[in-house]
Amino acid sequence: MPLTLGTRLLRMQLRLTKPIARFTTIEDARRAQDQLGRITAEALKTKVSFEPVEFDRFTACFAVSHACQEQCDRAVLYLHGGGYTAGGLDYAKGFGALLSSHTNLSVLCAAYRLAPEHKFPAAQDDAMDAYQYLLDSGYLPKHIALVGESAGGGLVLSLALRLRDEGKPLPACIVAISPWADLTLSGSSYSNNVRIDPTLIRESLAFCVISYAAGHEDEAYVSPVLGDFSGFPPTLLFAGSDEILLSDAKTVHKRLKKAGAESKLVIGEGMWHVYPVYGTPEGKAALEEMSLFIRRGIGLDE
Repeated sequence: MPLTLGTRLLRMQLRLTKPIARFTTIEDARRAQDQLGRITAEALKTKVSFEPVEFDRFTACFAVSHACQEQCDRAVLYLHGGGYTAGGLDYAKGFGALLSSHTNLSVLCAAYRLAPEHKFPAAQDDAMDAYQYLLDSGYLPKHIALVGESAGGGLVLSLALRLRDEGKPLPACIVAISPWADLTLSGSSYSNNVRIDPTLIRESLAFCVISYAAGHEDEAYVSPVLGDFSGFPPTLLFAGSDEILLSDAKTVHKRLKKAGAESKLVIGEGMWHVYPVYGTPEGKAALEEMSLFIRRGIGLDE
């Protein structure tokens, strides 16, 4: 199905601004992402409210849907993107609110510690703490969904690998949106899509690798594409056909299927990195599919 006119225009705008990103500092990226999150959260303030959650090493909050009137014993743990170097709580609250408003669920937004100040395994440790908090708060594993986009998409997969390896209960389902799951940057799309990707820059990703996990790139907790997904819960993956990270999602999907796990990969033709969050018709359709998958996964809308 051809892209809508509005989507094509947005794609052109993204491509025009891409060169500026080459000169963006970590501080600039953090400010820009947080501002985007604040705008999104403000737009949804009549549908979602926020409740702070205290952690020792990082900040977090619940995005709580006003439509959640019953069976609110279900929750989503959301881990944001930003190359492990950007994305504070304000940014996390943006997509967390969007997810909460679509699923009518409470979403725990965890603003894990960022690199280069806090290198691997800081982000994974914080994700573990956030998940354990849900368990300690009485949420059953079968009522918890993991959702992440970009680096957060890789992190939810990394988190599930570690949970399984440590013998802890896995969540009901996982959603990874354009997961950054190969920090070796060796997948085919890192070369095949480098010219057509309207948003991502390979050199910027390489910088993030150095900042977050230099020397650990070939470890499964950093690059989940190298992991064994045996025992994983049902997983839904999204990726744009034109993004650099396409091969990450494809490889994860193949390895999940090989391990006998239930997996679905949705590739948005002509779309780009984390396209479900952009509000285009294509993105809205992906967000709807995602929401239905989550609700069914945690035992609702069956």
